[in-house]
Amino acid sequence: MGTSRWSTEEWSSYSATTSTRRTEEIFTSRELHDDLNPKGVNRESRDSDENPESTAIIVGCDVTGSMGIIAENLVRKGLGVLFEEIYDRKPVTDPHIMVNGIGDVDYDRAPLQVGQFEADLTITEDLEKIYVERGGGGNNHESYDMTMYFAAYHTSIDCFEKRNKKGYLFTIGDELPPEYTSKNAVNKIIGDDGLQEDIPFKEVVTAAQKMYNVYHVIIAEGYYASHYGAENVRNAWAEYLGQNVVIVNDYNDIAEVIVSIMEVNEGRDKDEVAKSWSGDTSLTVKDAIKDLAAKGDDTTPTDGDVMRF
Repeated sequence: MGTSRWSTEEWSSYSATTSTRRTEEIFTSRELHDDLNPKGVNRESRDSDENPESTAIIVGCDVTGSMGIIAENLVRKGLGVLFEEIYDRKPVTDPHIMVNGIGDVDYDRAPLQVGQFEADLTITEDLEKIYVERGGGGNNHESYDMTMYFAAYHTSIDCFEKRNKKGYLFTIGDELPPEYTSKNAVNKIIGDDGLQEDIPFKEVVTAAQKMYNVYHVIIAEGYYASHYGAENVRNAWAEYLGQNVVIVNDYNDIAEVIVSIMEVNEGRDKDEVAKSWSGDTSLTVKDAIKDLAAKGDDTTPTDGDVMRF
């Protein structure tokens, strides 16, 4: 997928329609949409004439509880910012973006929803099909691991396979990471029945890091982070991702933060990146990226560190 090219004019026309629609008129799915069902499927990011040096980017949005605001932000503003600023700032080439919906394997009907890698306005069709379940439960985490597992074992991306250049994987939410990935959940939701035991979350992270620069973005305004402390959530995630964990204090700037993370990871100065944004966005970005490593591409696991089926 991802054979076409982003059009600012088409986005402007689309965003004019979302500004007049209520949230429930945009996200109309009341169950897992067939097109987003992860069971037994793979997703591909391939080079094309329009995108000769594609870069795979996965944005996994927590859609439980208060986190439905993230999908809404992307559909109203964020996707336009992501594509247009990537093209303008060029931290990476030819973005292919896939949106995922993240729920809770213990409580939700749709704990993982996966779109296609898209390079044009088609991505809004995937986003609008997401079932914003607003579920979750009392287990203090959501199933961020399922997006990472799917990325590691069910995506194929030319940026890595042809050029040995990692893609990017962002999970976004306000809760703690899980301790392990359930073999039963993987079987039921994704369709892999070869697992003999549950997988420690660190192993899933390591597997995803083979092909992707993996980051977690904590939404400080989310219910869990605001009640139990965003710094506490960050500390829990840092055990798995080190410095690749950021806190965003204004979810309206989530796309700007994601672009800034990519800029820093590709070698640009953090202070200069923050100053490049205007107004309050500059302050949000500066605070979010202040602890990032200048280069995040030095944690590539060896083949021996990655699970194989």
